[in-house]
Amino acid sequence: MDSAALLDIARRILAQPTAPFHEGAVRREIRALLADCPHVALTEDRFGNLLAHYRRGRGAARFAFAAHMDHPAYVGREFLGGVPERYLKKKPTTRKFGGFRMWDLPACELRAGRIRSRACDDLIGCAAIVAALRELECTGAQCAAWGLFTRAEEVGFVGAIELAKSGRMPKSVTVVSLETSSVMGGSVKIGGGPIIRVGDRTSVFDSAATAQLQAAAKTAGITHQRALMQGGTCEATAYALYGYRTAAMCVALGNYHNCGPGDRIAPEFVSLEDSLGMARLCVAAATVAPADPHRDLRANLEKRLADHCRFFRKLEK
Repeated sequence: MDSAALLDIARRILAQPTAPFHEGAVRREIRALLADCPHVALTEDRFGNLLAHYRRGRGAARFAFAAHMDHPAYVGREFLGGVPERYLKKKPTTRKFGGFRMWDLPACELRAGRIRSRACDDLIGCAAIVAALRELECTGAQCAAWGLFTRAEEVGFVGAIELAKSGRMPKSVTVVSLETSSVMGGSVKIGGGPIIRVGDRTSVFDSAATAQLQAAAKTAGITHQRALMQGGTCEATAYALYGYRTAAMCVALGNYHNCGPGDRIAPEFVSLEDSLGMARLCVAAATVAPADPHRDLRANLEKRLADHCRFFRKLEK
């Protein structure tokens, strides 16, 4: 997998208009991108979520990689999604797509290594999952993995919650939420690699699952960052509330929800290389992540304990 391949996938997905409850064009494009992958089975649940299951060999999937297909937009006269009122009061130019309107911004531009778009959030996450599934197919990976493409996240995780409640996904699967997340506090940077997200504004994710992602990134040689991204709440929190073991990764996002400088609507932007790294990390997690990520840590601590037993013996005397 290289940046050109990921960019091609991203261009095709970002070209599709989307809004909460109006994700049909994105869903169709994802289907088209995975149509030539014979080991990827595609199903759509009754809520409009798209589920992709890659399987080659007998092993069961350990991970389900999830991203949402919608982005804040006007549906009818109502604006759905989190954008401060001061931005909306300026009445930015919009473009109509059937029953909804998006900001009149470029669908996809590449400038200085950054993808700029009217909807990076979370179509970049969708593109990363598609790229990962295609890579698993292309390389003949002997593993299994899920890709979950959900709807209406921007109005309260509607698709993710309905999917979690349906029981379609076994509880043995760790759900990894893929997002683009606002840069806050200077702890991460755009271009610094994908971010293994230990938590969001609402909750902290499973420590063992987080350690699995870190171990997979290290094994695969993927430059990455690790941070608590508290700019918002992501789907990992929603899945966790319904009993799933969860983890998350993201790429740092500029102009979150199109909120640019001077209270003006502007394209969101992410690093192409960060996005490629997130796709590669999905592949690494599915193929090389250890079943027990804490084993090496325990072994190291036990060794250090043994090395210093002589001090305990002295104290006992």
